[in-house]
Amino acid sequence: MQSLPHHYRVETSTRPNGLLDNRSDEGAVLQSAPPVPFGGPGGQWSPEHLLTAAVSGCFILTFKAIASASNLGWQELACQVEGTLDKVERKMQFTGFKIRARLIIEDDSSRAQAVTALQKAEANCLVSNSLNCPIHLHTEIHISP
Repeated sequence: MQSLPHHYRVETSTRPNGLLDNRSDEGAVLQSAPPVPFGGPGGQWSPEHLLTAAVSGCFILTFKAIASASNLGWQELACQVEGTLDKVERKMQFTGFKIRARLIIEDDSSRAQAVTALQKAEANCLVSNSLNCPIHLHTEIHISP
């Protein structure tokens, strides 16, 4: 890892009836639009979905780093993340995220190590640590057939 602080830049542009074009400082372009509940067209990434994906992606990447450092044998990690948007004191905000993580490990002897790695991933995920709402982790651990 490079020394801190790191800086991430995004430039977003749009036209009156257009989608948003989000460009990262690395050149990748991602289009987005409002979600359906806000009158959006559907079928596009929304800022709300992108934030939820950031929680999911960061959790998984944090787990991968922890699993690698602890030599945990695993085969697959899949996460479903649900973010809840609500009104609090007349302001809309995310009030929580639920992470449902399904991990497949190589054998039962590493189950305790897998649980610890998942818990450490939740505790050390930089995206969820930057949010002002609770993150709830629910895990399933299965043994590879």
